[in-house]
Amino acid sequence: MNIHNPDLMKFPLSFLLYITASILYAQTNRYEISFGNAVHHEAVVKGIFPELKTDTVAFRMSRTSPGRYALHEFAKNVYHFKAWDSKGKALEVLRPDPYQWQVVGHDGSITISYTLFANRGGGTYSQVDETHAHLNIPATFMYAPELSDRKIEVDFKVREDLNWKVATQLPLVSGTTYSAPDLYYFMDSPTEISDHAVREFKVDHNGKQQNIRFVLHHNGTDEELDAYFEQVKKVVLAEKEVYGELPGFDYGTYTFLACYIPNASGDGMEHRNSTVLTSTRSLSEGGMQANIGTVSHEFFHAWNVERIRPKSLEPFNFEEANMSGALWFAEGFTSYYTNLILCRAGIISPEKYVEGISGTFNYVWNSPARRFFNPIEMSYQAPFVDAATSVDPVNRENTFISYYSYGSVLGLALDLSLRKEKLNLDDFMKLVWKKYGKTEKPYTIEDLQQTLAEYAGSDFAEVFFGKYIYKSEMPDYPTLLSLVGVGLKQNPQVPYFGAAVSLNGDGQGEIRSNPKIGTPAYEAGLDKGDIITDINGSGFPDGQQFGAYIEKQKVGDTLKIAFERFGVEKRCTVVLGANPDYRLLLMEKEGGKPSKKQLRQRNDWLKIQAR
Repeated sequence: MNIHNPDLMKFPLSFLLYITASILYAQTNRYEISFGNAVHHEAVVKGIFPELKTDTVAFRMSRTSPGRYALHEFAKNVYHFKAWDSKGKALEVLRPDPYQWQVVGHDGSITISYTLFANRGGGTYSQVDETHAHLNIPATFMYAPELSDRKIEVDFKVREDLNWKVATQLPLVSGTTYSAPDLYYFMDSPTEISDHAVREFKVDHNGKQQNIRFVLHHNGTDEELDAYFEQVKKVVLAEKEVYGELPGFDYGTYTFLACYIPNASGDGMEHRNSTVLTSTRSLSEGGMQANIGTVSHEFFHAWNVERIRPKSLEPFNFEEANMSGALWFAEGFTSYYTNLILCRAGIISPEKYVEGISGTFNYVWNSPARRFFNPIEMSYQAPFVDAATSVDPVNRENTFISYYSYGSVLGLALDLSLRKEKLNLDDFMKLVWKKYGKTEKPYTIEDLQQTLAEYAGSDFAEVFFGKYIYKSEMPDYPTLLSLVGVGLKQNPQVPYFGAAVSLNGDGQGEIRSNPKIGTPAYEAGLDKGDIITDINGSGFPDGQQFGAYIEKQKVGDTLKIAFERFGVEKRCTVVLGANPDYRLLLMEKEGGKPSKKQLRQRNDWLKIQAR
């Protein structure tokens, strides 16, 4: 609107401001969502889209969601779609593909309405029942791509009879109406509507106070929440120490949206100024210990992923799968810090932290998948594994290592390698934050290598990226771990079969997973689905777990196995090998005595002296 137009200057400024506000208001897309049939997991969504310029407007359901990399086809849970113009006239609706509804012949404004079925309470989907309305926005609201830059307002019609309240990173307009500056922020703003409790504390951010808000929907007590919130505060402050400051949250508040209820699904999902935390475990049933790791992981994402962001994920595509080769860093390094932060915060002991690395280490170290893909290519697999589903069998046991786990053990290696040079991963992350997080300049993998070169030298960076990122070699972990007084122990006397076997209900053993390449079971020609009927002429071990049976054997023992495959009886011979797994433990746990230098390095690594 040109207020310098001479024809307009005869009006008072107050009138001109009113007209300007009215135009902006008219170009706001508005939604309302109600939950009258929550008992049957239904929500009714209405949307009003004014000031339309094209005759045909496409309304879509997203196919993916911020923080996810696979497709999730949210349109499958939408039905009873209708559309009207501003006068209430029903409009023609076309369906060119499964994901969109094209509305034709409007008069400049379209009102839509549809029913959503929602019954999975996690970080990806939505759940509506009489305990809550747990809303992931892309799984809930249609959008018009051509209107993505418009402001959005949404009125959450809460069930007052259930004492529901709204919690979200969206700023409040009034009552139960919230706003978003554009479509992307709206889609990135999960919302929990329930009879929840709230705890808050203030944290300094460069001289200003930011609010950390913990919202919990649970069936527990206020005392349990208070105790848990003390742990949350420790995690927040320990992670702030890594980067030296909090991110500047857009509205001065970061919100944890936690649902620890029986009907939830275990999950965690990061967003720009909030995160979803869901679990079936209550705080009184071991949930404090079980769930705090997700708090640590997801809050670390407020820096790493949400602001230190891979260029390959920008802009986020709501219509296609989102692929990135940097997930070993974005997710994996975040995973490395997850339990390290819990140790630094005093929530778990150094002994528990170190021994807890063992499972992840063995999974990566012993995987045959490294012969096929490096960490970058493992990251490329995310659209197939990130809560994705498939009907046809896959060979993931031999071809895939989770980028969470792969990146985690590489983060450990980089941290200890830097400490060998009197440097550390915390300061490297600070530098990455300064260059790419605070500036919100998306990075490439080459940028990460260049930043490491800037911090630790070009030779150091070239070796690390050349061997472990662009290739799939493994660092010298025994030497690196010894720097902080941690040992790697392996027992060559423990026998190893090489496939997961469990009872099938008929007293026989079914192989439940693909045997890993090179294991005794693989070399013997056994495969997933084979039914073991007899071992050395004695039938399948009766009344005990197969793993316990194997543990009673010796390395080198021969097992003559009879099995069925596709209804045909077969036989093979398995020669038991030595279990390849390692155990990480503090040197003193096995009677060793770490030197003063090793203890000093360990204390600096785990921040023990800071407590």
